[in-house]
Amino acid sequence: MTADEDEPYDADEDPYALALRPGPEPVFLRLADGRRIRMPVHRWHEQPTAADKTVLKHCIGPVLDVGCGPGRICRALLSRGVFALGVDITPRAVALTCALGGLALCRSVFDQLPAERGWKTVLLIDGNIGIGGNPHSLLRRCGELIAPTGRLVVEVDPHDVEELCIVRFENLQGQSGPYFPWARVGRPALHRIAEDLALSVTDQWGYGRRRFLALGRPDSASWPR
Repeated sequence: MTADEDEPYDADEDPYALALRPGPEPVFLRLADGRRIRMPVHRWHEQPTAADKTVLKHCIGPVLDVGCGPGRICRALLSRGVFALGVDITPRAVALTCALGGLALCRSVFDQLPAERGWKTVLLIDGNIGIGGNPHSLLRRCGELIAPTGRLVVEVDPHDVEELCIVRFENLQGQSGPYFPWARVGRPALHRIAEDLALSVTDQWGYGRRRFLALGRPDSASWPR
């Protein structure tokens, strides 16, 4: 699938549409207080990086990739013989994933999903710990999706930050989408949230500036409701 550079995006309907347009132009996350964070959107459209490959090594199938975007991770897993399904609320992301050979559903992680409590790995990478602006609720929901011996693989902010915020995507031309709730979570904050949810940090690693943690629960019966 190719994209016309002049193709309009649904700025009033899809907060992620601008970030899903492939190309070299930078896209930023603009916070309501005026701060701006450059997003690595070019990476979402490319083959897995060396850092991504460290995530692939921690994936045991079946894998659910939450907020899969164009699907580079779930497609890479499928190519390795590991079953992986992406979920994303953006129709364009799901269309891109499927057109490039992946599997994806257009659905929120908070909707009913296939094989609940049966996924061996649930991924929250590329900042997707921020989905919904409430990391506690998001991790609790993801904990409902994994098998008793399953794991969550989470990418965190490289800085020591715990911030709930309102953001929107924008580019250098001043185009922007609607504001939506988001969160930024660093490693210390994720440790605290995991402890609140009776999750254990079973592994943590980094590659370059990127940081990852694997979470599991020692006793599925103790999962908070």
